[in-house]
Order: sequence, then C-alpha cells, then structure tokens
Amino acid sequence: MEDQKIIELYLQRSEKAIDASQHKYGAFCLHIAKNILTVPEDAEECVNDTWHTAWNRIPPVIPDSLKAFFGKLIRDISLSRYRANHAKKRYSGMEVMLDELGDCIPSEFDVEQELERQHTSDMINEWLSGLSQESRVLFVKRYYYGDAVKTLAKEFGFTENQMAQKMMRLRNNLKSFLVKKGVAI
Repeated sequence: MEDQKIIELYLQRSEKAIDASQHKYGAFCLHIAKNILTVPEDAEECVNDTWHTAWNRIPPVIPDSLKAFFGKLIRDISLSRYRANHAKKRYSGMEVMLDELGDCIPSEFDVEQELERQHTSDMINEWLSGLSQESRVLFVKRYYYGDAVKTLAKEFGFTENQMAQKMMRLRNNLKSFLVKKGVAI
C-alpha cells in the first residue's frame, strides 16, 4: 500500500492504518529496535508502541516520509526503553556504539540525549553531505540505526576488521571536521 493511502487511513482513524503500517514497515522498525535493545520481546513491544504513537500523532502531524517518521518514532521509543532497562543494569548493547562516538562528539554532550541539538546536528549533516554515498550510508546505518559492524561488513563486502577500520576513519574524519568548526571535543 502506498504511504499516502496509509496516511489517509490514519486521518480517517481507520484501524487498517496500523495493519498497513505493520505490513509495510514492521520489519524495518523491528530491525532498528533489535539493534538498540537486543532483547526480542522488548523490541516487539517497542514496535507496537510505535503504531500507538503514530495513531496519536497523525493527525495533527502529517509526515512527508512515512518511513522516516516511523524510523524516528521507533528509534526514540527504543532508546527510551534502553535507558530505562540500562538503569536497571539489563543491557550493554548500545554502549559499544555510543562509546565509539564519544571520542568525536563534544565531551559535555550526553550522546543519547544531546545529539539532536540543532547546531551540532547541522554540522554533522554538513559533514555527511560531503561524504561519498557509501560512507554516508555506513555512518547512518551504524550510528543512527545501530547496525553491527559485522552486519555492515557482510552487507558491503568487507571483512569485519576492514569495516572497523573504515568506521574508525569516519569517526576520526568527523572529529577533525568538528574541531575545524570550533567545537570543543
């Protein structure tokens, strides 16, 4: 079903909107949630929470990109669940990924909460726009969607070590870019 039709179902308050969303974007959302949470049951609950949140937000919000809208919802919901569970010492899943970014994002930032601050976000977007498409996709898949280095290596035809080196070069490049822009690391 086309995205516009799904949005119309939400606007009409039809429960078919949730079924259509699950059918078209369920696997996409579950993938993101599993990358963040690692516990399948929690990931599935977050996907269900995504449909509930979408139901409450459409209207008044009418997304330009339904996939991006669901991606943002599932990521936010999963990170909230991660923080709650992490406070209970249940997870170590995202720490490696966030630690990797910790060396190139300003130290006064809490990566989970402050990455979206507009100024730094604009600089990161500027940096991303200067990358090759492959590098940009790798960075976003790793640090936004939480894909594992091993998964990315297989998908892009690299060894795991080569992919780890490539990600390290990207982080170092980002760090240099931010320092040049006057961001204190």
